[in-house]
Amino acid sequence: MDIIKQLEWRYATKKFDATKKLSTHKINILKQAFNLTATSFGLQTLKLVIVENTEIRNQLLAHSYNQKQVVYASHLLVICIQDNVLQSDVINYYDNIKKLRNTPESILKPYREGLVQMMEKMTIPERQQWSTNQAYIALGNLMTVCAAENIDACPMEGFIATGYNDILNLTEKNLKAVLLLPVGIRASDDMFADFKKVRKPLEETIIEI
Repeated sequence: MDIIKQLEWRYATKKFDATKKLSTHKINILKQAFNLTATSFGLQTLKLVIVENTEIRNQLLAHSYNQKQVVYASHLLVICIQDNVLQSDVINYYDNIKKLRNTPESILKPYREGLVQMMEKMTIPERQQWSTNQAYIALGNLMTVCAAENIDACPMEGFIATGYNDILNLTEKNLKAVLLLPVGIRASDDMFADFKKVRKPLEETIIEI
């Protein structure tokens, strides 16, 4: 696979073929890619909600500024952050390290206590912003994997999060929707598929020292 060729193939798909669905295999790749995304300290304060149900997506359309990708895509990926990062999240994370790596408590304790203290010094809005920054890393990772797997996608910030939170019952799960990624197969008549990419020359975006 030529990853640069695949990235050139990728574009923000404006029109999906609603008659075509991604295979379970492709969706599982996206699930694993999301779970393998790098996060600060490895804490994973993100969740991915995968919406296939068309009725629910039709409800979400009104909270998506009527962007039809939400409905016509094969699946709608909703990247969410935790409403708050709790001490128990940190403790559970280090317990998992101990379980998987058999790391001695003497090594883990100072790191665990340091992360607990760091979180305690942050306000809830600061913790949310910290998680949101990582949500963009997850989005970028998913977009690259989509390109590599010939999955069409359209990254979206333009939606009303409170509507998504209500319809998907995210608040009761201690979650907030922050980013969307409809995924599927481009429609044959999506004119944007044939547009040339508009990018600055490399010498204008890369600084080598």
